[in-house]
Amino acid sequence: MGEFRMLKLGEQIREEISQLIMRQKIKDPRVSTFLSINRVEVARDLAYANVYVSSFLNESQIKKGVEGLNSARGFIQSSIAKKLTIRQFPKLTFLVDMSIKEGFEMVNKLNRLEAEENAAHADVSSTDEKEQES
Repeated sequence: MGEFRMLKLGEQIREEISQLIMRQKIKDPRVSTFLSINRVEVARDLAYANVYVSSFLNESQIKKGVEGLNSARGFIQSSIAKKLTIRQFPKLTFLVDMSIKEGFEMVNKLNRLEAEENAAHADVSSTDEKEQES
């Protein structure tokens, strides 16, 4: 299967899993509607697919959600396989993806550093102005 078709299949699987979560079709109580499917990487032979899950919830809640998704894997695979017309549906593996949260924290750190730097420049310039007035 071509690279473009693999990406398209991954995107279709991501969308279908997201819809199952949003519509609360997955009955496992560990699966929260706050979980987000970031991406799906499908193996070239269609045997396996890694599904990366993230959220702004705390890490333990995300891990519990991923455990719930892994335990509901059979239901999810059969639900999606009925909708997609492909010869072989990949076995899904759900994994925790902390990249969004880490990125958000990095942006916050950069913003704090920039604010500190601006405050330091403001202090230096006000000190310079006081010295020039004297």
